Amino acid sequence: MTALLVLEDGRAFRGEAYGATGTGLGEAVFATGMTGYQETLTDPSYHRQIVVQTAPQIGNTGWNDEDDESARIQVAGYAVRDPSRTPSSWRSRRSLGEELTAQGVVGIAGIDTRALVRHLRERGAMRAGVFSGAAVGADDELVTRVLDSPSMAGADLYGAVTTREPYVVPAVGVARFRVVALDLGIKTSTPRMLAARGVETHVLPADSTIEQIEALAPDGFFLSNGPGDPATADGPVALSRQVLERRIPLFGICFGNQILGRALGRGTFKMRYGHRGINIPVVEHATGRVAITSQNHGFAVEGEAGERFDTPFGRAEVSHTCPNDGTVEGLRALDVPAFSVQFHPEAAAGPHDAAVLFDRFVELMDEGAAPTRAGRDA
Repeated sequence: MTALLVLEDGRAFRGEAYGATGTGLGEAVFATGMTGYQETLTDPSYHRQIVVQTAPQIGNTGWNDEDDESARIQVAGYAVRDPSRTPSSWRSRRSLGEELTAQGVVGIAGIDTRALVRHLRERGAMRAGVFSGAAVGADDELVTRVLDSPSMAGADLYGAVTTREPYVVPAVGVARFRVVALDLGIKTSTPRMLAARGVETHVLPADSTIEQIEALAPDGFFLSNGPGDPATADGPVALSRQVLERRIPLFGICFGNQILGRALGRGTFKMRYGHRGINIPVVEHATGRVAITSQNHGFAVEGEAGERFDTPFGRAEVSHTCPNDGTVEGLRALDVPAFSVQFHPEAAAGPHDAAVLFDRFVELMDEGAAPTRAGRDA
């Protein structure tokens, strides 16, 4: 069955239907990971995006029931070159194509993904649509449908992926600390990494209040990853400022880095095509150490490598940058207990170079009891 991937600038790629048939509209982006497609597809940060895999063969290990990063596939569409006809893994329960069909995700296979990725690198991430079955029509009509779809710039999406009800992920063994995690699109791996370090994690909806956080008397506050434009996240930014005022140790990743950046008074901007993959280098300026990291973001915080700046909460600095393009990859407050990174230290699949950042968060909580913790322990 014929399928089309149509970009907003009129470029079209013809292939075969893969997964569900119909229409998928979103922002076309490319991911460079050679493994971890299940984690990519279920990562809430990819909400309303059409993911193009640069690895030519996808689906070799099928789909299992253990590696999902959220309760469902989050992407708006999926584009691959050569899907596996027969998955081979003792953990596989069904094929990738079957799972895409079951969850209604429209995909396309058999296209020249190298040409598509090169086009996106030159022109930038842009709106797109995947069409198959009865949805396939004249190219100009499909381009019009793409142009009528919303842009990622200005998109307020974290509310679509946050949890509706609070839940708790217990610590492994004795609980040493209690952390409140604001769910802006949190991945399953994050509370698991915290649990392994003796942290009990209370995951709260994105519209939670400071009173709800204080009622839990947390030792720390975590800002998760998530989708959309951070310029729209005024609620989480205001909440983060209240947390900083109370000197509750704060750690943020990805979207959380952008939220902390805004809370500290920095601006954000949309990148040309973003960072999406599991092989992206990051320099930590305090040590000169280079980590290979997993990333998934199309927005970044304004700033320069090693820059120090004043905030409403004292001094802060740009702690990490990407040597490829100089973008900000981390922030650290110097007068309040807070830091964040743009990459994913909980990477799965991906490199574990940055997993030590969870240990740093634990150390930050251990250095001095937060006022809320003191109230809980009294």
